[in-house]
Amino acid sequence: MVKPVAHRPKASKASPDPKDDLKTLPMDQLEAKLESSPEGLSQDEASKRLKHYGPNEIKEEKTNPYLKFLSYFWGPIPWMIEVAVILSGVVGHWPDFFIILLLLVANAVVGFWEEHEAGNAIAALKSKLSVKARVKRDGKWITPPSRELVPGDVIRLRLGDIVPADARLLEGDSVKVDQSALTGESLSATCKPGEAVFSGSIIRQGEIEALVYATGEHTYFGKTAQLVQTAHTTSHFQKAVLKIGNYLIFLALALVTLIVTVAISRGDPLLTTMQFALVLTVAAIPVAMPTVLSVTMAVGARLLAKKQAIVSKLVAIEELAGVDMLCADKTGTLTQNKLTLGDPFCVNDLSAEQVILNGALASRTKKQRRIAGLSD
Repeated sequence: MVKPVAHRPKASKASPDPKDDLKTLPMDQLEAKLESSPEGLSQDEASKRLKHYGPNEIKEEKTNPYLKFLSYFWGPIPWMIEVAVILSGVVGHWPDFFIILLLLVANAVVGFWEEHEAGNAIAALKSKLSVKARVKRDGKWITPPSRELVPGDVIRLRLGDIVPADARLLEGDSVKVDQSALTGESLSATCKPGEAVFSGSIIRQGEIEALVYATGEHTYFGKTAQLVQTAHTTSHFQKAVLKIGNYLIFLALALVTLIVTVAISRGDPLLTTMQFALVLTVAAIPVAMPTVLSVTMAVGARLLAKKQAIVSKLVAIEELAGVDMLCADKTGTLTQNKLTLGDPFCVNDLSAEQVILNGALASRTKKQRRIAGLSD
């Protein structure tokens, strides 16, 4: 027995069925499923869908700041410093106790603060580089941040635009799309009306409207980014630091064991033996190493942020610095992304400056008219 469609909640109509492949579904069925049309959505409906689907962005795992601060007290080298603090308290060397404890806390505070500042610089850069989209709402073209896009929105794509979400092309001429960020293919793909374009790709030729069918983590790019975030690997830098810490721990334990054994065989006082063990433990600890490592990478991240380079993980700086050979199959991802203008070809006795000025004025006027939704 088939259940009546009328008994289904209204909100479910606007929720795409994950079992359906929305990038190949016929356009009329896609519009019906998304409860949209080439005229776009109303602002009220878009606001409701934004609450339902969430922002059009990839969620980042944010660490609790308190847990992040406490993590600076965990590890081979912090363990050695903490053991030295305990031994200082046991033997009653209170000046050493407070000095070592101060160094331990200073390491954590400096490292946490520098990494926090680097994170702020990167966050500011991300907000500066945020993309805006041309969206039709209530029959008018507006340019909200791309994070406010929802399935069912109608967007306008043109030369140089970064596709803000997965969308299906509406009626119009075919466009060329650079999908190298997703597929690695250096040549642009020709996409015709009805075909899908994916978030993160770039329009290289043409202009067309498109119907958004997936946003945020549900996009092709978002699913790929989720796989990257769930992959946890230990970097060469972390392995090297862990190896150094383990080596110092084993060396200190071996020497302390030797001292205790000799002291017991000679009948030395226990307090004197503990003092020797304390001196040896403190001498074996590179107290400043955690701070130097954290601060160096954090400062590097802040300097890179000023050059508009986003560092997602601080250890990536050391990893890149340790590269001996870098191979690439194309130059598109290695350029400085700066355009240069050659010598203009002039006719009718026009100067090169006048040609450039006319071209700039014509392009700017055309851009403003298209954003406003006016015909040329």
